[in-house]
Amino acid sequence: MAETRRRLRSSTVVLGGMGVLAAALSACGSDPDRRCVDRDSYDYFLGYKVVADKNCTSVSSGSSSHKGRKTASATDADWYYDADVSDGWADDGTFSRSEAVDRGGFGCSGSGSGGG
Repeated sequence: MAETRRRLRSSTVVLGGMGVLAAALSACGSDPDRRCVDRDSYDYFLGYKVVADKNCTSVSSGSSSHKGRKTASATDADWYYDADVSDGWADDGTFSRSEAVDRGGFGCSGSGSGGG
């Protein structure tokens, strides 16, 4: 009976450890929070005006990519990542998805302090 109890504890530890590892890896691989904003609406105190997601393309690699976007659109919309959002305005974010991912969560590259 002691052997059964010990085996159960051992498998519980292994399963728990795998859960922690899976959570760490999925947090690193997940997409950063993003908002569709009008790039022409910047206000020094408020940031960028958040607009409907339909104004942004679903696949964008930053400000240089305008593929799929309507040229006759009234707004110059783009995805704005990891922003503080308040009352329909987004600030302190980035238009670079890769930079937002590098800000990272637990275990992501770029999350440690680099010397240099």
